Amino acid sequence: MKNASLNDIWVFAEVARAQGFRAAAANLNLGVGSVSETIQRLERRLGVRLIERTTRKISLTYAGEQLFARSLPALTDLASALDDLNDDQNTIAGTLRLSAPRSSSPFFLDEVIAKYCATYPAVSLEIMYDDQKVDLVASGVDAAIRSQTLVQRGSFSVEIGPKLDIALVASPTYLERNGSPQKPTELTDYDGIRFGFGSADRLAPWSFVEGKSKKHYTVSPQSRMIVNDLVSMINFAKAGLGLAYVYRKPAEPFIDSGELVTLFDQYIPSLPRYTLNYLTKRYVPARLKAFIDLAKKIG
Repeated sequence: MKNASLNDIWVFAEVARAQGFRAAAANLNLGVGSVSETIQRLERRLGVRLIERTTRKISLTYAGEQLFARSLPALTDLASALDDLNDDQNTIAGTLRLSAPRSSSPFFLDEVIAKYCATYPAVSLEIMYDDQKVDLVASGVDAAIRSQTLVQRGSFSVEIGPKLDIALVASPTYLERNGSPQKPTELTDYDGIRFGFGSADRLAPWSFVEGKSKKHYTVSPQSRMIVNDLVSMINFAKAGLGLAYVYRKPAEPFIDSGELVTLFDQYIPSLPRYTLNYLTKRYVPARLKAFIDLAKKIG
């Protein structure tokens, strides 16, 4: 197109449609001189005369008629697409794509999603449960819910959900059979049901704090089992297969019933809340903004 810009063609089409420079300038909110200069620049770049000018009216040349006839449908489609995009930004509809760890589902996310879908019936929701680090660009998701240890560098994030209280649990039968540890450092001699982030070489740490200074340290038990599902970890602990370091909330019903007991509650720190991570603070779709606002309230 000999370096003719889309903006120049847009101005030309408006002049042709309005049948005059002054009317086109008013429609485009531009000065008449600016419109005239744009047309002259476009003609120089294309090397053809597009508009014949007289003191009273304009008329399109043959080349101008051909350009107007060919460009108008494309410009109309583009204007329609931009209008649709603007509607997407302000209308809570479309498809919201999320990635989240499996553990967040029973912990709080199911409640958020159920309320969101009931509140915004025009939104379709796709959620993929995955405990590994997610590439927000390559994955095509609108946002990823992750713990702070799995936040993508360069993304924006907002805390959602409750504080993550942790419990070290075991079945009474396991402790009767193997004895109860007296301090966290003794856990190296016990069977651990470990959480793996997609592979056996990326295990969630067992973290503890010590004394008034609250100094953090980790202990690694013997990895009897490596699992990437929180519910399974709790079930295996109930079956007496080892100790499990899990979120307290989903384990509480079994703690209350006596099927599980907790150890070292005073030594276990809470984890930071989950974060909802997305790529840009500008042009956030309305459907995602609505989800963020709702998720911040539930927890």
